[in-house]
Amino acid sequence: MSRSINATHDPNLRSWVESANHKDTDFPIQNLPFGVFRQKNKSDRRIGVAIGDRILDLSACGEVGLLLELPEPLQEACAAPNLNALMTLGSWATLALRDRLSKLLQLNGLNPPLETKILLPMAEAELLLPANIGDYTDFYASIFHATNVGKLFRPNNPLLPNYKHVPIAYHGRASSLILSDTSVKRPKGQYKTEDSTPTFGPSQLLDYEMEVGFFVGSGNELGKPISINKAEEHIFGLCLVNDWSARDIQAWEYQPLGPFLAKNFATTISPWVITLEALAPFRCPGFSRPEEDPRPLPYLYSPVDAERGGLELTVEVLLSSAKMREMGMKPFSLSRASFKQMYWTMAQMLTHHTSNGCNLRPGDLLASGTVSGAEEGSQGSLLEITRRGAEPIKLPTGESRSFLADGDEVIMRGYCEKEGYARIGFGECRGKVIGIQNSDT
Repeated sequence: MSRSINATHDPNLRSWVESANHKDTDFPIQNLPFGVFRQKNKSDRRIGVAIGDRILDLSACGEVGLLLELPEPLQEACAAPNLNALMTLGSWATLALRDRLSKLLQLNGLNPPLETKILLPMAEAELLLPANIGDYTDFYASIFHATNVGKLFRPNNPLLPNYKHVPIAYHGRASSLILSDTSVKRPKGQYKTEDSTPTFGPSQLLDYEMEVGFFVGSGNELGKPISINKAEEHIFGLCLVNDWSARDIQAWEYQPLGPFLAKNFATTISPWVITLEALAPFRCPGFSRPEEDPRPLPYLYSPVDAERGGLELTVEVLLSSAKMREMGMKPFSLSRASFKQMYWTMAQMLTHHTSNGCNLRPGDLLASGTVSGAEEGSQGSLLEITRRGAEPIKLPTGESRSFLADGDEVIMRGYCEKEGYARIGFGECRGKVIGIQNSDT
């Protein structure tokens, strides 16, 4: 079924959940993102839908008969402890469920349906990883990020010859994917000192990377690639990603095989998955390549993807140091960029991933790589912002940062805005750096 604009996107819709009608909410009735939670002091995991500052409990909705009009496999998926079963069903299921939930939550003059049984304040819930994530792949899809980084190491030849022909990626570590608000311990590793001798110890050049992730919905069989025209049918929804990076470890280890310990110690994701259905009003053309750039090979090109493969998503990064929090200061803005400036689209990334017959499975996570733009102030990592430490940033406290210090909290936000439609937010992706105690080995 098509992810087209429909009645669920009507900007005039209002919900009986009053907080969902506030202009500054990330989760109006036009959004309806999915996540997994458990009520505090309880053990069972349940699928929820963010609506204002509340969570709609899908298991509870099923228990009181509010989902009976849905097909039985979809009802069963709503009662599961994670999103994998719902992802497996494909886009028809998300579309049908979204339509039902939109009608259920609309303010229409009737009394709210069993509100106390199906609704929970977010403050009373513990959010969990939304899916059983079997595999994680990280791309390098921003040409501006690739160029910025390349200039630091190869000033005269920042982009390698393959960049404009093939979506570059590496396989990350799914076991170290963590949820927003989980602290990140400064990693240890091997890196070169100033006199070029290797040492082992805590990373001195710890960084973040502002990325956008997307979850695989229905997968593909081993040996059966997914075509560019079918790729988005296999994408369930999006989240924010912070792919923490130890730049000193990375510089020493990445040749000749690529990232390893510098990346796999932690990757933070936001808890709510924003469906492609919710994002239909914000689709836009893919990256406008200069005339001199090579046209994508046929398996990576589709007129529909060229016209609607992009997404008008704004992403922001803020920093809060321990001293700033002690002084009651607001987080400091580091950057703002647009996801529509990515050189490769989500469909191209997924298509290329399966082009050799690789099988993707429901719940697999693919990330875009650092989202950076062409303008100053749109760089999605400290490596770029500070030119690998050569130009430190100044915080309102007078502190300076070339890379992250212990106690620093990185806050990432994302939202889609367009005249004539409700603002769709992604929530936050947060993580605080904690130091290694002297007693650690």
